[in-house]
Order: sequence, then C-alpha cells, then structure tokens
Amino acid sequence: MTLWLSFPKGICVSPLLVLTLLAQPKTAHATQPPNDSLLTAMQQELDREKAALILPGMQRPYFIEYRLDDIHTFEAIANYGALTREEENHQRVVRVTVRIGSYDSDSSSSRGDGSVQLAPEDNSKDAPAALRYALWTATDEAYKNALRAYSTKQATLKHFESKQTEQDFSEAKAVNAIEPLVSLEIDRPEWKHRIVEASGLFLSDPSVSKSASHIDFSTANVRGIAVNRFLVNTEGTTLRHGYSGYTASISVGTQAEDGMRLSRDNGTTAAKASELESAEAFHNRTIADLKSLEELRDAPVVSSEDYHGPVLFSGDASADVINRLFVPNIEADRPEMGTTARTQGAYTSSYKSRVLPEILSVTDDPLQKTLEGRTLLGAYTTDDEGVPAEPVDVVIHGKLTNYLIGRTPVRDFASSNGHGRAAPGQPAHSRSGVLIVRPTQAVPAAEMQSRLLAMAKEQGRDVYEVETLSGELAPRLLYLVHAKDGSRELVRGAVFDELDNRSLRSDILAAGDDPYIANSLGAVPQTTITPSLLFGDIGVKRATEEQQKLPYYPPPAK
Repeated sequence: MTLWLSFPKGICVSPLLVLTLLAQPKTAHATQPPNDSLLTAMQQELDREKAALILPGMQRPYFIEYRLDDIHTFEAIANYGALTREEENHQRVVRVTVRIGSYDSDSSSSRGDGSVQLAPEDNSKDAPAALRYALWTATDEAYKNALRAYSTKQATLKHFESKQTEQDFSEAKAVNAIEPLVSLEIDRPEWKHRIVEASGLFLSDPSVSKSASHIDFSTANVRGIAVNRFLVNTEGTTLRHGYSGYTASISVGTQAEDGMRLSRDNGTTAAKASELESAEAFHNRTIADLKSLEELRDAPVVSSEDYHGPVLFSGDASADVINRLFVPNIEADRPEMGTTARTQGAYTSSYKSRVLPEILSVTDDPLQKTLEGRTLLGAYTTDDEGVPAEPVDVVIHGKLTNYLIGRTPVRDFASSNGHGRAAPGQPAHSRSGVLIVRPTQAVPAAEMQSRLLAMAKEQGRDVYEVETLSGELAPRLLYLVHAKDGSRELVRGAVFDELDNRSLRSDILAAGDDPYIANSLGAVPQTTITPSLLFGDIGVKRATEEQQKLPYYPPPAK
C-alpha cells in the first residue's frame, strides 16, 4: 500500500521527522475516546505521534499532552449613554506539551513548555483532519524545543553542588472524565440595553443629574466567556470539561475641586448569566455609585497626620486583601534551578509556621459548587492536568499546613492535589479554586462594629472602616468612625501603610459571620470567600500623588 501525505501550504517540517512518522506502523488507540470528533482526532494523532515521534539518534518523549481550548467570548461597552463597542469571537487554540527525559528529570522549565497553534474553528466534516494537521505541526515544534531544552538543562544542572531531590513531573493515574459542553448563554439585546442606560444615568436620572457637570467618564460593560477544554495524554487520560463566566460592571469618574481623581468601579460577576444582577439591581448599583462618587468629591482629605490603629475591613475589602497577600503565596510554584527554597513568594519558608492568627483556618475546596444559592466560579471536578480535584486544608488555626500544587513537585509535596490550572492556551500552574476563610469563632456583624467603636473609645481617638479597595489595596470608600458617637465620615486621598503579610499574621483580632463571595473572572476563574476582618494596627496616611488640573471648560450641555 502506498501512503500519501499532503501538508498545508507554508508549513515547514523536518524531513527526518516525516520519514520517521511514515516508517511507523499504525497503532491502536490507547484510550477509546467518546463520541466527540475533536477528542477522537486528538487521540488518533496522539497515538500516531506516541509510536513514531523520534528523530534518529535522539531521545523519544516520555510524555505528550494535547490540550484544545474552544473559546467563545462576547463583550459590549457603552459610554455616556451610547453603545460604543460590541464584539463576539470564537477561537480554538491547541497547546502541545512534549517532555524529554523522565519523570525524575526532564526538559521542563518554570516558564512552561510546549507549542501553541490555532485550530480550525468550525465543526465541518473536514475539521478533525485540519485539527490533526495543527497538532502535527505543533508536536514537531514542541519536540524540537524539548530536545534543546533538555540538553541545556542537563548542562546547567552540572554547575550546582546539590542534586535535585524532587521529581520534575509527578506521575498521575489515567482519568476519563467527559462533562457536558458549555455554551455562551446571555440575553445580548437585554444586557446591551442595560449598560447603555447605566452609562447615561448621570444625565438622565433626576436623583443624580446635578453631578453631570462633574463626571469625567461613565462606562458600563458586559462580557461573557465559555471555554470548553479537551485533553488527551500518553498516560491514558481523556478529559472534556469547561466553564462559563459573566460580568457586568460600571465605572464612573470625576475630579475633586483640588484636582484629585476619583472613581467608583464595581459590578456583578457570576458563573451563569442568570445569576448576574437583575436590571433593577444593576440600575440601583449605578445610582449608588454616582451618589457615593459625589460624596467622595465633597469629602475631606484624610488627615495629614499618620495613623496606626484599628481598621475594620468589610468582606469585600477583606477578599481583596486575601487575594493580593495570601493566595499567591500558597500556590506552590517551583523556584529556579540551583536554589534551596521550597517555593516562590512570601511563604517559601513558612511551612508548618503561623501565617494567620489562630482564629482563622483556610480550605481550598474546588468541589464546593454553590454557597447561599450562588454558583461558585472557581469550582471544578478535574484540574487542567487531568488530576481529580480535592479539598485542601491550607491553614489550620493559623498554621500553614499545605500548599496548593499541580504536577510540578516542590520539597515535601511530591504529588498533585488537583490544583494544576491553566489559562486558555497557557501552561498549567498551581492555582486556587474555591478558597474559604473560616473563623473558629465568628463574630456577628453588629458586634464587629461595636468592637471597633469600643477600641476607639478605649484609645481615645477616631478609627477607620473600609468598605471597598482598589487593585493596589488603596481604600476607595474609607470612613472615619468618630469615637464620641460612632458616626461615620467619608474621607478621600488615603493609602494604607504596612498592610502586608505581617499584618495578616499578627494584626487580625476578629472575623465576622458574614462570608462575602468574591467570584473572579480572570485568566483562571477563582472564588474567594472571606468574612469581614478587624485589624488591630494598620497604618493610614495621606497619599502623596500630584493632583491633576481640572478641565478648562465645562462639558457639553445636556
């Protein structure tokens, strides 16, 4: 029998690799895929490459993985009461990982390995064949890259005195998990109407229209994403799973009389479009943002005298603190070669040490799918390396007892606990799923306020309460709580001083009974659930940013 192979125009392939592939016999599937044309094509090409992929005189790969991300996105943006952009995209990306060497020592690096190619986007009868071509070219590139990386890595390792004790890649049992496909399900006309209305409320709603002349920008947007992920590897794993996420947000900005730029930016995020805020709630959110923005504009600047003392953080603000200071440090990323550190980050030497107060414990449980009727965006059953998810007690009574880890081992953690997660088209890294901060003795929200006021009276000074933060952990809505009567006064222009990992370890005095669900639709969907937290000693000081000049002339007339 004569076998003919035709290659897409413009693709350059190693002649030796072509001859090697042609010379290999046809092999049976290692795993019988389900009735899914994409998985079938991926498995067929994987079987062929597994049997044939070797250049003369070179090592054969010990591990190959094919991952296809089918990504469907929608976004609409409105400014000043008019729709300014609407986009809907569909794309398929394949990522091929080829590892040379062995589980103990291979070609991998901390940057991630493999090759990425665009895959055919349609579901025509020719799509599986086109997908196999994309996989074939990506495999060729990934194999050659792995050969070079392995040679370089082995030479580099010879320069270090101590030998590496952890495997480069942990072994995992084969998993066959086929979940239903997800789709982008959102009422596009309805949400476009909502964001157009929201972005123009500063002009149209009588309750806030008096501030129209002060508004520098008013933007509302809605976006959704549906990702279906297909994975096969030479260990026998066949996986199809996916997720969807939606967010609708409002952003309004102004300048105070002294030139300080101020803004309110927030929204609603959910795993299902049906769980986003209703039209009425989104409208009310926008009105509340506009009113609080006007209040901010008229609010006094925080005192020029530096403050160190009690600060009460809402659940919203606490979630931002935990996500910024805690979560990245429990996601175990292997340090660079030649170092003796366990992981990267602030907790590299904190294993079995106290990182939070004894009143707090932390669990990451990707298997918890809902809380209080809301779907948790970070939930999943199998991670993106084909390892079943499992709950991990990260902190018990303040002591760090575990890290979240994928299939790249670190010292004392030889195997994955199901937290290898990947952004579309990117390599997998250790990432949280559903992180839950639990107090051993939750304090009622009203009592948290009472404790803050009691501390103010005991210390004979006013204290602070923060409701929302910016991405840099700067307070957006910060209130001065007066010791005399407990009244609150909004202030602006403040930054926190020494809000760091030491503060998390030593300064939290109490935690509320009001768990706040923070769904995050980032490159990897995550959920953090945190109660309000009372810190005993946080620095608050006036920001030193130079203020901008006000506009020279008023905005257009309504």
